[in-house]
Amino acid sequence: MMDAPSTLFTIPIIPLGIALLLLVTLLTWVGMRIGRHLEARRASTPGNDASDDDVNGAIVPAVLGLLALLLGFTFALAVDRFETRRGLVLEEANAIGTAYLQTQVLPPPNRARLSALLIRYTDNRILLAGSPSPTEMRAELALNDATINDIWAAALAGFDSIKHLDMSSTFLSSINSVIDLDTSRKTGRTAHVPDEVFWVLIVYVLVAAVIIGYIIRNRSGFYLACIMNLLVVLSLMLIMDIDRPAAGGIRESQFPMKLLSRSMHSQSPAAFDRWRTPQGVAGTD
Repeated sequence: MMDAPSTLFTIPIIPLGIALLLLVTLLTWVGMRIGRHLEARRASTPGNDASDDDVNGAIVPAVLGLLALLLGFTFALAVDRFETRRGLVLEEANAIGTAYLQTQVLPPPNRARLSALLIRYTDNRILLAGSPSPTEMRAELALNDATINDIWAAALAGFDSIKHLDMSSTFLSSINSVIDLDTSRKTGRTAHVPDEVFWVLIVYVLVAAVIIGYIIRNRSGFYLACIMNLLVVLSLMLIMDIDRPAAGGIRESQFPMKLLSRSMHSQSPAAFDRWRTPQGVAGTD
């Protein structure tokens, strides 16, 4: 569940967005000043055509079209990783729920021990998906790893008491699925859009701001360019936010895990014994 942030991803979204918007606006203004200066020089030079409308009409759509393509491509990458993380939440909740139910065939004290460990593990996973501080994150990750080891040790102890049953291998498989998904979710949390993609996008946005500013000749055009810059920066910040599983505002829902936790807390292992015979509860023939 731990992220592997780069330098870019350690900067909070809001300050980063404000700084980028100010820089883009400044570069748009610089481009506008350069364009006006060159236009004035061309106009004052005999024999020069001061109109570049045809050239600008070809360059600007190409620049904006490529920018839209890059933003769309990066957005698709970020959403794909988000959907993967969201799917893993449901898959892990189902795996833990299955393991919890199969644990109820174990005789005491193995059943109570393993049931408690699965509940603790689920609650810890929910906490890890929140916004813990770095210190809390390290402590919760250590508890997560220790609980995983305890779950496997408890499963092996319980297996010895049911290894003569046909479902014993299925029981171990369900516990193994929980352990596998622990690694899958940790890996999903560290899978980001490559940093180079975001750096290229940022550089392209800055260059595009200069080009757009270059073709602007009046104040109203500058204001319209600022509005477009705001929309572009907002889009880029949205993509970065989606790609920050732990630090961003857009995160995969933990509802399946919370629903499972409430269900396990509300039903103790004894609740599954209401129709079992004393021999079945004891695990003896």
